[in-house]
Amino acid sequence: MIGRETEKTKLLEAFNSDNSEFVAVYGRRRVGKTYLIRETFNNLFVFQHSGLANATMKDQLAAWVDDIREAGLDVKKVPQSWLDAFRLLKELIKVSKNRKKVVFIDEMPWMDTPRSKFVMALEHFWNGWASARKDVLLIVCGSATSWIVNNIFKNHGGLHNRVTRRIHLLPFTLHECELYTEVNRLDFSRYQLLVGYMIMGGIPYYWSQLQKGLSLDQNIDELFFSENGSLRNEFNELYASLFRHPDAYIEVVATLGAKSNGMTREDLIVSSRHISDNGKLTQILQDLEYSGFIRSYKGFGKKVRSTIFQLTDHFSIFYFKFLTKHKENDPAFWTHNIGKPLYNAWCGLAFERVCLAHVPQIKRALGIGGIASNVYSWRSRAYHTDRHGAQIDLIIDRADQVINLCEMKFSTQEYRLDKEEMEKLHRRRALFAEETNTRKAMHLTMITTYGLEHNAYWGEIQKEITADNLMKE
Repeated sequence: MIGRETEKTKLLEAFNSDNSEFVAVYGRRRVGKTYLIRETFNNLFVFQHSGLANATMKDQLAAWVDDIREAGLDVKKVPQSWLDAFRLLKELIKVSKNRKKVVFIDEMPWMDTPRSKFVMALEHFWNGWASARKDVLLIVCGSATSWIVNNIFKNHGGLHNRVTRRIHLLPFTLHECELYTEVNRLDFSRYQLLVGYMIMGGIPYYWSQLQKGLSLDQNIDELFFSENGSLRNEFNELYASLFRHPDAYIEVVATLGAKSNGMTREDLIVSSRHISDNGKLTQILQDLEYSGFIRSYKGFGKKVRSTIFQLTDHFSIFYFKFLTKHKENDPAFWTHNIGKPLYNAWCGLAFERVCLAHVPQIKRALGIGGIASNVYSWRSRAYHTDRHGAQIDLIIDRADQVINLCEMKFSTQEYRLDKEEMEKLHRRRALFAEETNTRKAMHLTMITTYGLEHNAYWGEIQKEITADNLMKE
């Protein structure tokens, strides 16, 4: 298992606890939640079950009983309610001789079908029976993170504050992806690793599809653009598996994807065709953020009303830039577009998203790992109306009276600053100082692939960070 040491430790601590434990594991689809749990416990569960996608309550209950029988309990007929289904689980636990009865329920959000009263039955099972014992470890899991948050963590009924441990499984970092490729002998250069992350993010399942013996570019063509590519239809499957009405979510994501710098709620409504300013939009934005597809942020010195929403999911950005434009069914579409304007424009945006996903590594490269700091973005007041309006996507506001104004640039070689760009950076810093009234020192910070060319303007940058820094643990 690559990484996941902290998460594995939490699971084992719950297993060795002297009390019953209720553990919720959540995170983006394909991030490795099921694999983590099965590997940690070597598949030694008293009961293991996975909800069915797009199934009726009747089918969900029938599948539950099949797994109850598989676990060793003789059940004659399928129950008609989830209360009865959990009674069967109690009977199974009672006859188990295991010191700790580990129950793993995967894809739980799919089991909560309309009018099924599933959550009520889960509450009754845990509060009325399992929590009173000392030997039950209940692990629930689901890719529909918003369901876990709203129905388990924010439950205002019987499950309120009942979860004893939360495990948010995040995508791999660049460092973990590098370890993965080494273990699987993919022999990628660090440049290829970076581009792979720009496409797939740190989603382990996507990386597991890469074939040894092929270059990264050949792999991308094979996975996404060949007729039988295993990830060719991933986008629609991804959103359909997480949300009951995926079209509304896809429209929000597509609208955000068209504006790389992000949008306010008002911008989003104006720019879309079917999005209305109501509670449904609030729920969609919240669900997308919980699931790791977008981020919301308050600009430096701004109020909540000015919150900006930005698409950050690497794969979704890749999909909108390339897969939606793949009309001619060219199986080598990716390879044929490398170096072209479409590719080059995507590289800059995708590299920025990689940087935003590795802020801890950036802080360590700055030598401020132990200094309190906050991360912001900033837009000038004239951003929408003036050609001199400015935006900075990454600002690190430090307790040692320094602010790092970060500029992120992707390049296939050392990045060359020229007079025009240097003037632009100085103008942006001056505008930031004027509008925010900050009295802190402002350090121009460049984050690039291979560092800066040491020319006449290089010395005006206070700190440079490279992709190698991003790949550190």
